[in-house]
Amino acid sequence: MIADTLKTLQIEKKSPGASTGKEWFGHGEEISSWSPVDGALIGAVSTSAKEDYEAVVKKAQSAFAEWRTWPAPKRGEVVRQIGEALRAKKEALGKLVSYEMGKSLQEGYGEVQEMIDICDFAVGLSRQLHGLTMHSERPGHRMYEQYHPLGIVGIISAFNFPVAVWSWNTMLAWVCGDVCIWKPSEKTPLCAVACQHIVAEVFEKNQVPEGVSGLVIGNRETGEWLSQDIRIPLVSATGSTRMGKAVGAAVGARLGRALLELGGNNAIIISKDADLDIAVLGSVFGAVGTAGQRCTTTRRLIIHESIYDQIKARLTSAYAQLSIGDPLDQKNHVGPLIDRSAVDAYLAAIEKCKAEGGKFVVEGGVLEGKGYESGCYVKPCIAEAKPGYSIVQHETFAPILYLLKYSTVDEAIAIQNGVPQGLSSSIMTLNLREAEQFLSASGSDCGIANVNIGTSGAEIGGAFGGEKETGGGRESGSDAWKVYMRRQTNTINYSTQLPLAQGIRFDL
Repeated sequence: MIADTLKTLQIEKKSPGASTGKEWFGHGEEISSWSPVDGALIGAVSTSAKEDYEAVVKKAQSAFAEWRTWPAPKRGEVVRQIGEALRAKKEALGKLVSYEMGKSLQEGYGEVQEMIDICDFAVGLSRQLHGLTMHSERPGHRMYEQYHPLGIVGIISAFNFPVAVWSWNTMLAWVCGDVCIWKPSEKTPLCAVACQHIVAEVFEKNQVPEGVSGLVIGNRETGEWLSQDIRIPLVSATGSTRMGKAVGAAVGARLGRALLELGGNNAIIISKDADLDIAVLGSVFGAVGTAGQRCTTTRRLIIHESIYDQIKARLTSAYAQLSIGDPLDQKNHVGPLIDRSAVDAYLAAIEKCKAEGGKFVVEGGVLEGKGYESGCYVKPCIAEAKPGYSIVQHETFAPILYLLKYSTVDEAIAIQNGVPQGLSSSIMTLNLREAEQFLSASGSDCGIANVNIGTSGAEIGGAFGGEKETGGGRESGSDAWKVYMRRQTNTINYSTQLPLAQGIRFDL
């Protein structure tokens, strides 16, 4: 099945990892892509050497000079066709995402659907890149603001959403008139190669200048090239807070723009007035979906003391029913972690929690035996903890859920906000006052705040991003398109005089 999938997506056993569209090359070291599903070698990619990177950037500069002159609706039509191409390849690309990354097959299909949805959003957006008009204080003058393409957008994406986050950035950037250079995670390189092939076919049909879609596969050094390059006015980076701080510092040092989507330490407050069926379902999916490897994964449950034991019992029962195994088998709820390093981090977090006094009500551990040969399958676990534990303040990219107790809604919100990260948050309540307080200025300090749904599953229509150590960036929907453009204020004098602003007189 995987062999047919790779053939459909034009992926060879050894692929070059740098591309300007039609042209493929790569003179760097070879990296292998091993599936966490079964430990098998999927393929290899030759990474981008510095000479490859330079070739991609120069081609992007040349392409931008032409691409920015295309009318935005015409650029949108190209993106519409990319959406159609993704629809045709949804099954194959979804399977590759599942197999190379390890998420469930349904989540793999869902990720490709997000790509299709953002294409649809971007097509409509291509006719709505609006500015403002305003009245001038000077007679016979008109003022307005407009937005122009920014230039080259560098995109650094993470392994957990190997294609969707790239598309959130790229489709918007393209309709805005920018060109893009993508540095995907070296843990999921084949997903990026597949996307580049899909886009290249559409671009060739539409005579899009080569270089509008650039690809540079590599390690941390490749990301540093993007971050430090003054030719790239915007770098969008998704990943850990540690990585984001390095990118932000490098881009800031040259006064460029950084769009940062970093770590999350997301919590659900479960009120005594909650619908407990919804609360438990939202909590379980939020905690174990993608094996806890989402930036929006639920990592903390803040539960009212009057229902704490009841929720704990229901969660324990629900976790006992989880099926862990091959994510391409749709009967399984939980797949593997991305690699052995992630497993080590998971085990270290469990030991840290126990050392701080945490009590596990659902024990963790690594699964062994038939079907678990890759060594990347772990048990989702639940620990009773306290907000002040250092491990609770930390984001562990694995299915570990911490239970915390509260007595008043003010206390619950304080616990929710009392971590360095600020991405996603939720409250489960049927109490209107609690819901409104949670959404108020004195409520959740996160970029995403939900009522009666979990912390994961953001829709592309809303701007996605968070505050504090999550980075402050916004991408995908709403008016996130503005970050990919430069803003310009224009004043036109259509009179026969030259009155100066603020009534200043300058007689000659």
